[in-house]
Amino acid sequence: MDQKRVLVTGMGAITPIGNTVTEFWDHLLKGQSGAAPITGFDASRHATQFACEVKHFDPTAHLDRKLVHRLDRYGHYAMVATQEALQQAGMDLTSWTPAQRERVGVVISSGIGGFQTVEQQTALFQQHGPRRISPFYIPMIITNMLSGIAALELGILGPSYSVASACATGNNALFDAWALIQLGYADVVVTGSSDACVTPSIVAGFNAAKALSTRNDDPTGASRPFDLDRDGFVIGEGAGILVLESMEHAQARGAAPLAEVLGFGLSTDAYHMTAPEPEGAGAARAMTDLLRRSGLREDDVDYVNMHGTSTKLGDIAETKALKKVFGDHAYRLKATSTKSMTGHMISAAASVEAIATILCIQHDRVPPTINRATPDPACDLDYNTQGVAEITIRSAVSNSFGFGGHNTSVAFAKAGWRDDVHCA
Repeated sequence: MDQKRVLVTGMGAITPIGNTVTEFWDHLLKGQSGAAPITGFDASRHATQFACEVKHFDPTAHLDRKLVHRLDRYGHYAMVATQEALQQAGMDLTSWTPAQRERVGVVISSGIGGFQTVEQQTALFQQHGPRRISPFYIPMIITNMLSGIAALELGILGPSYSVASACATGNNALFDAWALIQLGYADVVVTGSSDACVTPSIVAGFNAAKALSTRNDDPTGASRPFDLDRDGFVIGEGAGILVLESMEHAQARGAAPLAEVLGFGLSTDAYHMTAPEPEGAGAARAMTDLLRRSGLREDDVDYVNMHGTSTKLGDIAETKALKKVFGDHAYRLKATSTKSMTGHMISAAASVEAIATILCIQHDRVPPTINRATPDPACDLDYNTQGVAEITIRSAVSNSFGFGGHNTSVAFAKAGWRDDVHCA
C-alpha cells in the first residue's frame, strides 16, 4: 500500500511568550524569556518561586462560558489553540457534512492533565466532604478529554483518542495523527498537546526530584541550556495544536501547506526513570531511525530544535547523540533550544517546538538560544547564541524526550522541497 504524504496546514499556540503563533514567533526572534515570579499561587515556601506561565489569557474571550467552567486550564489552552489552527487551515468543520467529518480525526494529548482541578477539588473534599466535589471533576482531569471535547465541539466523527509519554507526548500524538492519515483512517487529523502544571504540588514535586532551577534572583536567566552553570529546567505551560492533512485532500480544497511531515524516529532508553542514558544512545537511535525512515541524508538537515531542557545530564547526552548521528555535519547544523525562552512546557513542549521548527523552515530564520553566558565544554555545537540566524532550511528535526526514557524525533521539510529533490 502506498503511504500518503502528509502536510501541515494549520497551527495554533498558547505559550509563555505569546498567545498566538504570530506573537510566539515574534518573541522567539526577539529572544524574550517567559520566566517570571509565579502569580498563580503563593510560591514563597517553594524552593523555586518562578515559572514560565501563560500571561494575559482570558478563555472567556474565545470559548463559551459554560465550556470554560467545565474545563481545566489545560483544556482552555488546547481549545483556543485548536481554534487558531483550524482558522489558519481554513476549516470550519461544523459546516462539513457527516460523511466529511467521518474522515477527520483528533489526537490531542496531555502528560499531566487537569492537576489544578485535582488540587482544588481535593482541598474541597478535605474541608467539606464528598458532597462538594464538582460533577465535572473527572471529565476535567482525565487527559483523553482534550480529544473528546474537541470532537464534541467540532463534530469530529473519525478516530479520537489521546496518548501520554511525559515530555514526548506531543511528538507521539503527532506520530499517531500522521500514521492515521498514512494508513487511510483519516484525511485530516487535529493533533497536539497541552499542559497547565504550574501548580503548588507539581512545582513542589519537581523540586523534590531536584529537576527545577532555583535561580529565584534571576528568573529570566534561569533557563540556560548548554551553559556551564545551568541548574535545572524552568517549568512552563501552554498548548500547541497542528492540523495534519493528506496531500491529496489539501490539494483538492486548495489549502496552502506550511510544511511536509517527512517521518519519525522512536526509541526507549530503558535506563532510568528520569535521567537520560548518559551517552545519548537512545536519543541517537531515535534520530538514526528518523533519517532511515524518512529517506533523509545527514546533510539534508539544516536545523535541529533540541530537547535542550537546561539540565546537567540532558544537554550533554543530547549533544553526544547529535554528534553520533550527524558526525562532522553536527557542527554545521544550527541546533538550538527554544526552552531557553519558553521554559519546559512539559507535554506541550513537543507540539510547541514542532510549531517553532516549522516557522523556522517557513521563514529561513533560526531564533537564538539565550542565556548561554559560560559555555559548557561538553556542549560544543552551534547553538546559535548570538541572535537570529538567517539560513536556508530545507528540512529540520525536532527532538523531544520524556521521563521514562521515551525518545522521539520528527522531521519536517519546506513545502515542495521533496518534489524539487526528486526531480533534480
